[in-house]
Amino acid sequence: MSSRGLNLCTLAGHVAADPQVRSIERKTGGHTQVANLTIYVDRIPSRKESDSFTVDITVWEDSAAWRKLAYVKKGSLIIASGAIDASPYLSKADSQPRAGLQLKANDLFLDSSPKAEEPIATTTPVQAPRAMATAEF
Repeated sequence: MSSRGLNLCTLAGHVAADPQVRSIERKTGGHTQVANLTIYVDRIPSRKESDSFTVDITVWEDSAAWRKLAYVKKGSLIIASGAIDASPYLSKADSQPRAGLQLKANDLFLDSSPKAEEPIATTTPVQAPRAMATAEF
């Protein structure tokens, strides 16, 4: 009996650039949209000052993550959850084989919810409440 395992990964990081959305044609016909973004993930604990790596994230139109994509901007801190795969490539600098990471996101969690506009302060001073008279029965 073999075990396939569970491919589920959760990563937190800062978004490198605004998500890029494109429309693609499905093999079964029709079109769908997909978004790509990259996050920087810090290694913890790290002895180096800037020890981080990047992960490319794909978000498909029908996923739960798609609904939150409008709030994701460059610099946002997000938590992405989904299936992870390695993508091998040759380094341009030294022609050595390397592997990048790609995450197909099922869900995105935003570090903080979008901030609502602050209410405009009134210029009229607030009066102290009047003392209430007590009645005797």
